[in-house]
Amino acid sequence: MTAAVSAQDDALAEAPTAGGGVQLSGDVLAVKTVVDEEGVERIERVKPDLIVPGDRLIFGTDYANNGDQPVTNFVVTNPLPAAVRLAPDADADLVVSIDGATNWGMLSSRTVTAEDGSVRPATHADVTHVRWTLASIAPGESGRLEYPAIIR
Repeated sequence: MTAAVSAQDDALAEAPTAGGGVQLSGDVLAVKTVVDEEGVERIERVKPDLIVPGDRLIFGTDYANNGDQPVTNFVVTNPLPAAVRLAPDADADLVVSIDGATNWGMLSSRTVTAEDGSVRPATHADVTHVRWTLASIAPGESGRLEYPAIIR
């Protein structure tokens, strides 16, 4: 069975998919530095409350095959909200689109053509979508897909 879905049409998405028994659940977490009572700093992922430009977020999609058949070539596509840009430390092998999910590839292979015809390498700020293709999801198998973003 093969399926393609968009996992996060909004910040929190949860829906069974056309892939049979695969269920997706999306979330957004803020990355915050907290200081404990001994003054030791640590990084935590928390539900975002107040976020401002420059804040770091993690967009996540949990998947689970609740069906009784394996699902192959399962494509998960996440649009980046306009208010964020892909973080510079995102996985370099992440498959991205810079043109609204029409063309795909690694960021290093994408280019942007300006109005004057000049061409420049695409940057993290140009990314409009990220995509993963899961070769196979066995019955009962689950996992998580994530990408880091920064508030513009």
